[in-house]
Amino acid sequence: MAGMAIGFIGAGQMARALAQGFVAAELVSADRVFAFDPVGVAADQFGELVPGSQILASNAAVVDAADVVILAVKPQCIGDVMHDLAEAPNRKVLFVSIIAGISLASLCKGLRSDRIVRVMPNTPCLVGVGAAGYSLGTGATAEDGELVGRLMNAIGIAVNVPESLLDAVTGLSGSGPAYVYTMIEALSDGGVRAGLPRATATALAAQTVFGAAQMVISTGEHPGVLKDRVTSPGGTTIAGLQVLERAGFRSALIDAVAAASQRSQELGQS
Repeated sequence: MAGMAIGFIGAGQMARALAQGFVAAELVSADRVFAFDPVGVAADQFGELVPGSQILASNAAVVDAADVVILAVKPQCIGDVMHDLAEAPNRKVLFVSIIAGISLASLCKGLRSDRIVRVMPNTPCLVGVGAAGYSLGTGATAEDGELVGRLMNAIGIAVNVPESLLDAVTGLSGSGPAYVYTMIEALSDGGVRAGLPRATATALAAQTVFGAAQMVISTGEHPGVLKDRVTSPGGTTIAGLQVLERAGFRSALIDAVAAASQRSQELGQS
């Protein structure tokens, strides 16, 4: 990937996080990072947070400068981007879309290119521990997929899935951080109810979730096995677990993922 140039159409928070991760992982040098955003504040912040990067004057200029172009605009703005690029030279750049709800077929038609990879990242990529699913367009090569995998692994993990499963990825890892934040908040509330100061309760709750997740990742063991190791006969943990089971904790999470996945599918069809 030596000498590769990466361009960003859209310079918002997610674009900045991706660019910072790519540069930090030495996958691209900062002076080979290009961006355009019609919102001047976003462009300025991109330049400040990715020192050495170049802010260009148009979407077409980004396509002309880059080998890989990351589409990081809001879904309602992609039509304007496609219009801007309609008259641009049809260079065979690799387009990588992180736009929610816009299918590969729609992107291929609007961009007049089938060398496209669609990615569904999540917000923890902002701190380098994201989870993303990605799908290849018909004109994207295996090497393109490997490149996108390396790029996304610089800010977390990435898995290659059929596009038909990206809605499921959205429901699980895309929306999942919100479920976990809600759980951390509720655990903290429980700590306060038991007498802990709020700051202490929140710190313990967040670290407990982080530590449990790290145990699953580091050991490779089934979460149920790890759960059983914490659960002593007649002890405190089984008493708490019984309450969760009675309240339908597992079912609620399953239903949340299913509902978010269904909503993602509906938005993609609108």
